[in-house]
Amino acid sequence: MSGARSGVIFRTATIEDLPAVLAMLMDDELGKLREDVSTPLNPAYLAAFEALDRDPNQLLVVAERDGTVVGTCQLSFLAGLSHQGMWRGQIEGVRIASSERGSGLGKAMMAWVIAQCRARGCGLLQLTTDKRRKDAHRFYEHLGFVASHEGMKLRL
Repeated sequence: MSGARSGVIFRTATIEDLPAVLAMLMDDELGKLREDVSTPLNPAYLAAFEALDRDPNQLLVVAERDGTVVGTCQLSFLAGLSHQGMWRGQIEGVRIASSERGSGLGKAMMAWVIAQCRARGCGLLQLTTDKRRKDAHRFYEHLGFVASHEGMKLRL
């Protein structure tokens, strides 16, 4: 899947994109504490990439400008029985390269994601965002997302 907007191409990530994706995941205060960008790549990342790549209901997406990966997100398509069997899109790991923040790339990427969800018949796009990410909250609310539920996680 690909699409273009303001000189940016949105496409499914390849294994070659993985170092850039991981660097963006690590490029914030929370990511620095949990990601590992050592070389060679941690085998767990490679296994996770392969699992995502095999699953037709998972997309690891990159935004590319002039041959450089400048954004990423993971988009999952979830079947469900509630809401009359409605499919949902679930977005995770949204990151924009620090050099691109404030450029409108995040808004363009989310518009692309929404279009992908609509094309797949999803009736809802959902996400969770860390309570400490106040700027992210404002960004998503500006796009029309509503904090309608309380999210919870259990570390295993």
